[in-house]
Amino acid sequence: MKTRKPVPTRSKEAGFTLTEIMVVIFIIGLLSTVVLFNVLGARTDAQLKTARTNVSALTNALEQYSLDMYDYPTTEQGLDALVTKPARGNTAGSYRKGGYINKVPLDPWGRPFVYRRPAERSDKAYDLYSLGADGEPGGEEENADIGNWN
Repeated sequence: MKTRKPVPTRSKEAGFTLTEIMVVIFIIGLLSTVVLFNVLGARTDAQLKTARTNVSALTNALEQYSLDMYDYPTTEQGLDALVTKPARGNTAGSYRKGGYINKVPLDPWGRPFVYRRPAERSDKAYDLYSLGADGEPGGEEENADIGNWN
C-alpha cells in the first residue's frame, strides 16, 4: 500500500490582502505625484534661466561684433554673423578671427532665437528674443517672450 504525502496547507497569514496592496499602490502614487510636480517646476525655472542667460551671452557677442565692425548684423545676416564673417554687408571694420561665438545656440525649447534689426521692442538697435515655451509671440509666465528688453 502506497502512503500519501501530506498536502501542505496554506496559512491565512501568508501573503498580502488586496486592501494592503491597494494602500501601498496609493501611497506610491501619491509620492510620485509630489515628486513629479517638484521636478517639473524646477525644469521650467531652469529653462527660463537658460533662455535669459543665452540672450545675455548673445547680446554680449553682438556688442563685441558692433565694436569691431562699427555696426550690428542686419536681420538677413542674423546671428550667424557671430559665427562666420558675413559675405555681404558692412566691411568697414575688422571681423574677429574665429568669430564671436562657436555656435549659435537654440533656445531651451529647441527653437532659434529671433533677431530683428531695427528694434521694435527694445531700446537697443536690435531685438533679440526667445518666443518662450509655446513658441508664439507674447504669452505669460513660461510662455512669455524672453528678450533683450527684460
